Amino acid sequence: MTKRTSRLHFLDAIRAFAILMMLQGHFVHSLLGDVYRDKNNIVYATWEYFRGMTAPTFFTITGFIFTYLLLKQNTKGIDNPRVLKGVKRAVKVIFWGYLLRLSFYEVFAGKVNPSFFYVDVLQCIGTSLLLLIGIYLVLCRINETWFQNVMLSIGVIIFLLQPMYGSCILEFLPQTVANYFTNRNGSIFTLLPWFGYVCIGSFMANLFLKYGKQKMFYPHAIITLLFVGLLLVFYSSTILMVIYSITDIGIFKSVAYNNFLFIRLGNVCILFSVFILMKNYVTNQMITKIGGRTLSIYIVHFFVLYGSWFGLGLSRFFYHSLTPVQTFTGALLFIISICAAVLYYYKYEEELKLQTNNVLNLANRKMKMILPEAFMLFKNTIIRTYRNIKYTRR
Repeated sequence: MTKRTSRLHFLDAIRAFAILMMLQGHFVHSLLGDVYRDKNNIVYATWEYFRGMTAPTFFTITGFIFTYLLLKQNTKGIDNPRVLKGVKRAVKVIFWGYLLRLSFYEVFAGKVNPSFFYVDVLQCIGTSLLLLIGIYLVLCRINETWFQNVMLSIGVIIFLLQPMYGSCILEFLPQTVANYFTNRNGSIFTLLPWFGYVCIGSFMANLFLKYGKQKMFYPHAIITLLFVGLLLVFYSSTILMVIYSITDIGIFKSVAYNNFLFIRLGNVCILFSVFILMKNYVTNQMITKIGGRTLSIYIVHFFVLYGSWFGLGLSRFFYHSLTPVQTFTGALLFIISICAAVLYYYKYEEELKLQTNNVLNLANRKMKMILPEAFMLFKNTIIRTYRNIKYTRR
């Protein structure tokens, strides 16, 4: 097995892990009873901490995989086939992000539900991809090192400026646009700070492409990611306070007092190191297929759990009402059923398409046989009717 194949499997494994964590996280968050949400309970506190890793992991791996595939191409700039594919993918993701939030009841009443304009994870991912493509098109003509360093810089700056833009209301912008930058109107995800994780993922992909063929790259990558991850998790706040004491710039102190972005980035680095360590053991086709169908899994889970267009999902009937045992069992069945349904569909997609084409071709041949006969029958009927009318008049 080549390094390239192993690397791709390790990326899909992380993406599969992130989507499975999202499935169980949404299920538990929506259906577990309020009485059991005790942050002093070590089980619930542990679950909540690991749930918080899902979104940073998803955005980081999104930037990683897209950049990895983008820079692997021999052509640069607008001629790179991954640019057009990326734009199409981004638009598709944004489209589904809005479509899933549409309420048909409101549409039938002649209006659009306010939650339709909320920005969720899909719109944020799609817009982040468009921004990433734009930055690439601007910098690719210079060199890839510039692109690599700019992406890292943007990611770090976004994290450092969080106290400034985190409280912005942006009333001067149309609400639909403002929703991409503030959650004051109901948005669940916003471009800032989440685009920062996409940028960091893009930076990591640059390093993997540049040094990935070196003999000792993976052992060094594991050690480096683990070291950086532990440093960010346990010491990033201290480092920020030291920088504040030296520079007297208040933003470092503000970030240190609410340091969730760098700590979560540390979690992601540790997670990457673990999956790279296991890269030879995560080559199962099931893992790869789940990692490659994250959008479809997200869409199906949204319908089943939240009801989407008609609101008839599990959360409508069991919202915050299940016991821990019911929640655990339900989450397990939920994950298995959603993944099985999506993978089953794609497994038989080609067969279904072939059967559909055969039916259409057969119908087309039948129509070609029937239509001339029907036309002749219709023609003869008209002629007979005309002759009868003419004979009656005589």
